[in-house]
Amino acid sequence: MQSMIPLAVAALAFVAGGALAQAPAAKPTQPAVCNNCHKPVPGTVAGYFENVAFKSQSIQIGIDANKEIVRFDEKTLKVVDAGEAKKVEFLRDARKGHEVRIAYVERDGQKVATQITFKGPVKVAKADLVDYAYVRKLVDAGGGNFALIDSRPLPRFQQGTIPGAINVPYPAWDKVVNRLPADKNTQLVFFCQGVTCQMSPLSQRKAIALGYTNTKVYHEGVPEWETKDYLVTRPEFVKAAYLDKDIPAVILDVRSPVESAGGHLKGAVNMPAAGVAKQAKSFPDPKLKAPIIVYDGRGGAEAKAAARALVKAGQSNVQVMEQGLLGWQSAGYAIEPGAPALTRIAYVPKPRPGSIPAAEFSKLAQATPADVLILDVRNQDEANAGMIKGAVLIPDEELQARLGELPKDKRIIAHCSTGIRAEMAYHKLKDAGYKAGFLNAEIDIAKNGSFKVTPKL
Repeated sequence: MQSMIPLAVAALAFVAGGALAQAPAAKPTQPAVCNNCHKPVPGTVAGYFENVAFKSQSIQIGIDANKEIVRFDEKTLKVVDAGEAKKVEFLRDARKGHEVRIAYVERDGQKVATQITFKGPVKVAKADLVDYAYVRKLVDAGGGNFALIDSRPLPRFQQGTIPGAINVPYPAWDKVVNRLPADKNTQLVFFCQGVTCQMSPLSQRKAIALGYTNTKVYHEGVPEWETKDYLVTRPEFVKAAYLDKDIPAVILDVRSPVESAGGHLKGAVNMPAAGVAKQAKSFPDPKLKAPIIVYDGRGGAEAKAAARALVKAGQSNVQVMEQGLLGWQSAGYAIEPGAPALTRIAYVPKPRPGSIPAAEFSKLAQATPADVLILDVRNQDEANAGMIKGAVLIPDEELQARLGELPKDKRIIAHCSTGIRAEMAYHKLKDAGYKAGFLNAEIDIAKNGSFKVTPKL
């Protein structure tokens, strides 16, 4: 007769020696924010599109801090964008970060996609919509019988919002709804993370249910605004969202050299406001969307003028720190003494989890230590043209089934030709308990095993 296992023990797994170990927590199948509106659907995963690798027929999506790798067969995969059927090649140019839902079947222990659906615009009645120009007029007015409502979660709000907006995050609506104006006739303009984000339309519906009589939605929201104008943030948000978390950002002090010599924010570069437009090319490539936090003495005209010049030059994540250095000090935060040590703009994006610097990879690949294994996850035909000496070849599409061939006592560094498949391999290895890393760069390997690494932007 089969013994019954108590529920409290069922979640545990036996390990060597008879001890019990906690089974790994199940990975989420959709972002936490989606749980406010949708229940997880069996046989599907939802998240944000990150990469596609046609050579290994794999798709990578992000689900909060987790990654999900799903295989596909390009002959049978259905691709739908905003309700319209697309060819599989659409995946090559699909926007990174776009919300997707993937229906899949299980085959040999792997998820195989049957359909990937890219989320289309959330429907909002035309009469309820306002555009950038309308919101710009409200911002310029500086006050009146209206309120701009940022419906995004607090971490997003901290990373920059439309000037004058208040944060009433939809996921926490019931706890923060008292932030709305008491006068139900006040015009409320809701916005969030663009046309595919439903937090602002859903917030509008809740406001109407509460009796507010004049509500609108700026549907394009922050993604459009930041390409046309600067965002604003606060000293406490700069500290919490960037400095405390060591998130890379350009901190720009646009006061005069004399003023900046009296003290500055940690990591700041001094560039007087009048010269920012002329030096716009010295800033990071706009494609990187580097956070650029601009401050002056009081968060006034100088910071705004510099921010506008940067937006005009193509930067799309420019934030004015309201209240400037005075606000920073009033909040009790320390400043660095003297003039900023940095004299040039420098920005290095935070590495993707698991990635290693190109220089470190080159050193390991040229003289691989005994406790390191270089894993080549390209296809056989690519490897035939040249492989790093000593590397082990397991194509990414075969990796899940061949994990047992890899040693658990070595650090495994994966590479492909561009970094995409290598990153997917890294997540498979990490989930299986291997100590792993990957090269997030392009690499060309000659027949004799010599190679050239080209870092990405």
